[in-house]
Amino acid sequence: MRRQKMTAKEMTLCAFFTVLTAVGAFIKIPIPVVPFTLQLFFTMMAGLLLGSRLGALSVGLYAVLGLTGLPVFADGGGFWYLLKPTFGYILGFILGTYVTGRMTENQESLTFSKILAANFAGLAIVYAMGMLYYYLISNFVIDAPIGLWPLFLYCFLLAVPGDICLCFLAAGMARRLKPVVSQL
Repeated sequence: MRRQKMTAKEMTLCAFFTVLTAVGAFIKIPIPVVPFTLQLFFTMMAGLLLGSRLGALSVGLYAVLGLTGLPVFADGGGFWYLLKPTFGYILGFILGTYVTGRMTENQESLTFSKILAANFAGLAIVYAMGMLYYYLISNFVIDAPIGLWPLFLYCFLLAVPGDICLCFLAAGMARRLKPVVSQL
């Protein structure tokens, strides 16, 4: 596979979405266990507007910055964050962004419903990875056991309604912004 060089525009857009994702971590509504933030919204927009490769790269850069110690995650940053049960959601953001971008890039007619389906696919990945990581870290690493019902309640039922709204918002905004970003 041949490596593609990034253009200045692509680097700028990746950096822009990395910053937006970091800012989204601090726009939050406190709910028990997993706070509701705007990170999902910005990671979806990265995939939708930048595509799979650049979108995932921007979110991956966000994760690397947080792990190196910059306080860009919802609860700070640092290498120790790998042991935080909610780190699985950050890993899910990377893969979810890639899938969302992959499902919508190179589409002839990008309808609202196609974008929304891609957002829901990304959302499912984020929650699956987040909840699996939360369960494994809590029960087998940090000795703070959580059962399946409390995991489902706190890490899905309480958080997903807001994220579903973000999926609709991102689909509407991406449909209008994608042609603009493509023309840059």
